[in-house]
Amino acid sequence: MNFYINQSIIINQIKIQGITNSSVFQIGSVGMIKALAQGRNTGNFTQPVPEIKEEGQQIIQRDKKT
Repeated sequence: MNFYINQSIIINQIKIQGITNSSVFQIGSVGMIKALAQGRNTGNFTQPVPEIKEEGQQIIQRDKKT
């Protein structure tokens, strides 16, 4: 069974306090939400992250050229 919904939504102001990688922000109706993950290299890194030797270890990389 298919439903076809026509909507008119007017938003004068909206405030979003926080959004994360797994957040879903929805206005209106949806039948199914499909997950989509897109990794981006926003830091222009050229090498892979070093392997973690033990649980809880922090990795600090200081040789990034600016």
